[in-house]
Amino acid sequence: MLLLKNAFKLKSNADFLLGNILHNMMLVCDWGTLDTLYAEIQNKLRLKQEVTEPFGFQGISDSESDLLLCAQIFANDHFPYKQTIFTPDSKKTAGSKIRVGYLCGEFRDQATSILMGGVYESHHRDEFEIYAFDNGWDDGSNLRQRILPCFKEIINITRLSDLEAAQSIKQLGIDILINLNGYFGKGRQGIFAHRPAPIQVNYLGFPGTIGAPYMDYLIADEVVIPPSSQAFYTEKIVYLPNCYQANDSQRVIADTVFTKLEMGLPKDSFVFACFNNNYKITPPIFDAWMRILKQVEQSVLWLLEDNPTAADNLRKEAGLRGVSPDRLIFAKRLPLAEHLARHRLADLFLDTLPYNAHTTASDALWAGLPVLTQIGKTFPGRVAASLLTAVGLPELITHTPEEYEALAIDLAQHPEKLQQIKQKLAENRLVKPLFDTSLFTQHLEKAYKTMYERHLKGLGPDVFKILN
Repeated sequence: MLLLKNAFKLKSNADFLLGNILHNMMLVCDWGTLDTLYAEIQNKLRLKQEVTEPFGFQGISDSESDLLLCAQIFANDHFPYKQTIFTPDSKKTAGSKIRVGYLCGEFRDQATSILMGGVYESHHRDEFEIYAFDNGWDDGSNLRQRILPCFKEIINITRLSDLEAAQSIKQLGIDILINLNGYFGKGRQGIFAHRPAPIQVNYLGFPGTIGAPYMDYLIADEVVIPPSSQAFYTEKIVYLPNCYQANDSQRVIADTVFTKLEMGLPKDSFVFACFNNNYKITPPIFDAWMRILKQVEQSVLWLLEDNPTAADNLRKEAGLRGVSPDRLIFAKRLPLAEHLARHRLADLFLDTLPYNAHTTASDALWAGLPVLTQIGKTFPGRVAASLLTAVGLPELITHTPEEYEALAIDLAQHPEKLQQIKQKLAENRLVKPLFDTSLFTQHLEKAYKTMYERHLKGLGPDVFKILN
């Protein structure tokens, strides 16, 4: 952080530096000048200046138009369109197997593969050939070993240039190339700029528009991108019928029975939890949490400890709001199966805004922990509402800060109401669409087929909807 601030002093007009400073402040929950810096970035962005990259900006922006502009500026600067290397294959017919390439830096024990593992396994091999273009590494995990056999081939592209990787994709005759990173993680957006495949799709890793003309489709649902919001996405929207987010119904929850004492939680406390990354915690949502704690006696807030600096800053912020810092409990990272098991100690998951829980919300719901959210104004702020809709718990979707706080307090003070919701979640978990991996894969494959059929007919990308 200090290095970035010193760099700004030396070269205050450096492209995208202010955005990097902002995101690093959010990573450590340093909020002293956050509002001032965000206002400056927003003003510069609207003047079309190269001021912030898209991923970090999603953590604080609640404007779809700002997010679109940010993505377009960043794509044009970092990943401008190159010469198309794809050439049509005259042998391709409607009866041919569709070759789908998933391009990602996280074919390992990481959130993207945790969500997608079951989809890779469920693809119909009589209709699809599935390839992985890996910009990451083999971490030796059980998840990596599980997904490897799902692919006809896994191609390591870490040492290839963007053009070399694009040429390998072209040579394999990939029909649909899926960008599972976008501006998140170990992505390779530059490969897509060469257009090595006739159909290029933005999905899952980055919840927003890439802002580049060579990306054809974005896979979503009508909660995360209402039809009225299509203008804020350069891709054509493909609507899946339930939730856009893949989920794996084979995720293991450890048998370990943790105690509150082991996790540092007071014995008789009501446990509000939020295991989101700390950069998603903004001052307004933290204000709401502190007001909730004040209203609910013997309650604590159980948070993920991203880094010690963030934990120290959050404790300090609690004290400034009249809440004892001891009521914030920080959880160390655990292997996923054990992390899911410790959810049993929590009573209610409190979501963040403007960037919701995504994989962390799925984790909570899979583990039987209800998630309370406030639906936001952007794609990343509507994901938890999409998940709750698909698992049949719309009553946990609120629309204003006041409603969010009131419902959190009401559920904490009326345990019978919360228990009814937990029971409903337990009953819905395996029968509602959210965790039906096979059904989700069928819908995803229908989307791929529709894209492919349009391409064979010489039709360009367009918005379409997959029906149940």
